[in-house]
Amino acid sequence: MTERLDAVVVGGGVGGLAVAIRLAAAGRRVRVIERSDHLGGKLTVRVRDGFHFDIGPSLVTMPHLFDEVLSLSGAGLTQRVDMVRLDPAFHYQWPDGSHVTVSDDPAATSAALDAFSPGAGTGYERFLIRGRRIWEVSDRTFFAGPMDSPWRLASRLQSPTDLLAIDPLRTLHTAARATFTDPRLVQWAGRYATYSGSSPYRAPATLGCIPYLEAEYGAWYPRGGLGRLRDALVDAARDLGVELVTNAEVAAIEASRDAVTGVRLVSGERIATSIVIANVDAGHLYRDLLPDAKGQRRVTRAGRSSSGFVILAGVEGVTPNRHHHTVWFSPDDAAEFADLDAGRLHDDPTIYACVTSATDETQAPDGCESWFLLVNVPAGVSIDRDAYRDQILERLASRGVDLTHRCRFTEILTPQDLEAAYRSSGGAIYGTSSNGRRAAFLRPGNRGPRQGLYLVGGSSHPGGGLPLVLSSARIVADLVASDT
Repeated sequence: MTERLDAVVVGGGVGGLAVAIRLAAAGRRVRVIERSDHLGGKLTVRVRDGFHFDIGPSLVTMPHLFDEVLSLSGAGLTQRVDMVRLDPAFHYQWPDGSHVTVSDDPAATSAALDAFSPGAGTGYERFLIRGRRIWEVSDRTFFAGPMDSPWRLASRLQSPTDLLAIDPLRTLHTAARATFTDPRLVQWAGRYATYSGSSPYRAPATLGCIPYLEAEYGAWYPRGGLGRLRDALVDAARDLGVELVTNAEVAAIEASRDAVTGVRLVSGERIATSIVIANVDAGHLYRDLLPDAKGQRRVTRAGRSSSGFVILAGVEGVTPNRHHHTVWFSPDDAAEFADLDAGRLHDDPTIYACVTSATDETQAPDGCESWFLLVNVPAGVSIDRDAYRDQILERLASRGVDLTHRCRFTEILTPQDLEAAYRSSGGAIYGTSSNGRRAAFLRPGNRGPRQGLYLVGGSSHPGGGLPLVLSSARIVADLVASDT
C-alpha cells in the first residue's frame, strides 16, 4: 500500500532539516529521507582515537539564522548549543613571513591593519562600509525570495540604483585593488571569493559583503564542534514531529506531466505526496531522480564551484602561537586561481587550517591537536593522495609549522571522495560557483519544473555556505505556503 504524506524531503542536510522544521511548524506532516546513516549532509564530523574533526563547515557567521529556525520548535540556538564568539577570528600569514590577525572588534582589526600596512586601516573601514551597503540591498532583494523571474526580483527593488549598489559589474579583485594599495591585502580581500568556491578574478564584487558580515556578526564556534548544530537541527525536527529516516535511498521522484506525485525508494516502497523538496545536488536531481534536460542545462551553464583537498591530522604536542583559524597565502594568487580555472593543481597553494582544539580541549586528547587542512582544488581533478598530502605538509613546514613527525595519523579527502559522499559533480563543494556577473541568475532555482517540486541547499538559489542554505530553506517554505 502506498503511504501518503504532506511533504517529503529528499536528503537530510542542513537545508533539508531546516525546511522540514519550517513545514512541520506550519502543521504539515513531513518525512526526511536520507540515504546515508547520518543526518546533516556536509555538516558532519569525523572522530578517530579521541581526535574530532569538522569536515564540512568550520565556522558560523550568522548564528541568528540558526536561532530563527530552531526557535520554531520552542527552544532557540543558545538553549541548545554553547556558542563561542572567537577572538581573534582569523590569523593570516604570507610567504615573506609577514602576518596579521583579524580581531572580533573591527576597530582593533583596523588598527592592526594600519600597523601591518600604513593606511590600510582606513581602506578596511571603507571596505566594511561598502560591504554593509551591498548586504543591506542583497538581503532584501536577492536573498529575500526566489530568482525564478526577473520580474520577481524587480518587485523587490526599491529603485534601479539597487542593482548598482551591490557592485555586480566589478570583480572582487578589482574592488580590492581599488581599496588597498598593499598587494597582500588585495589577496586577503580576494580570499572571500573562495567562501563560495569561486575566483576573485571572476566573481563579482558583491562578495565584498562577506567580510562585513564576519565583522558585524562575528565568527562563532559551537563548543563540542559544528556537529552540535546538526544535533540541534535534528532534535528540533523531532520535537516538531518530523519523521527522520536514514539508510533509505530515493530512486526516483515520480511525477505526472505537470506535477510531482511522490517518491519511489530503492527498496521499492512508494510514498505519495504533492510536495517533494530536493536537498540534493541539482545535477543529481535533474540527471537521476527526475530527468529534465532544461534543468540539467542550467546546472551546466552555471559552472561548478571549486572542490577541496582535505587533510585530517591527529597531531601530538602543542603548536606555538596556534590559532583556531589560520590561512597561509600562496606566493602568487593570480597563478593559483589561473590553475584552478584551468583544472590544474597549483604547486604552492593557499592553505587553510582549522584547529578546533585551540579553543575546545574536548576535540583532541590531552597534549594533542586536531588539525583540519584544506586546499582549494578544481572539481573533478585527479590527485595522487599521498604525494599531494606530503607536498602540502612540506609547504606548511616551510612556513614554520612542521607537523610531519608529530602526526599520529592523517586521513585524506579528495574531490572523488566528496563526489561519492554527496553526488556533487566532481566533488564541487558549493554546487555552482559565483563566477561571472550572471552567476546568481544561472544558479538552479528553488522551484522545480513540476508543480510541487522544490530545491533547497547549496546547489540552488541563493548558493552554498550555512547562511545561504538556511536562507534557501526559508525561501522554499514560503513558496510552499504560497503555492498550496
